[in-house]
Amino acid sequence: MRTKICGITNLEDALFAIESGASALGFVFYEKSPRYIDPIKAKVIIDQLPPFIEKVGLFVQMSAKEIEQISYESHITLAQIHFDVDSDFLGDIAFPTLPVVRAKSAEDIHKFSGQYRLVDAYCEAYGGSGKRLNLEWFDGVDCSRIILAGGLSPENVASVKKYGFYAVDVSSGTEMSQGKKDPKKVKGFIANANSI
Repeated sequence: MRTKICGITNLEDALFAIESGASALGFVFYEKSPRYIDPIKAKVIIDQLPPFIEKVGLFVQMSAKEIEQISYESHITLAQIHFDVDSDFLGDIAFPTLPVVRAKSAEDIHKFSGQYRLVDAYCEAYGGSGKRLNLEWFDGVDCSRIILAGGLSPENVASVKKYGFYAVDVSSGTEMSQGKKDPKKVKGFIANANSI
């Protein structure tokens, strides 16, 4: 199963996640987050990474033009739109985007159905809260275009594999402290996500 390690703030954590098998890295461009990274600092890290790794920028409450500008400046490869928007807003962004569904109910997970989207547990803090979704919501649902986030950890990630998610996304579940990764947790998360 593909894995995204989010909340990257330094090169050491980025390289270790990649060496451990991460498919994607996440950089938080939301200034109120304890995992915030300046886009220019993110660019310095991204420019030292190997090819074929998705570099994802997380955006909250910004205009389409602001998202575009920061995306190009930071050298990310995908803009994760982590606030409530519609398809028209996504269409206004001239850059690859990934919409986020902050789910409060089972019905919410069907938003943006038919396209790749990240589904996270609703919280005021816009991610990284460690709050889990009710997995029963996904019973009988085609999850092949869903990236699951919210409350995942090395201990529980294997339990979601039966749903067939496209990928899993973790932030707080692999941290030593906010913004600093725990190598053992990162390695364990990826290994358990990929276990048979």
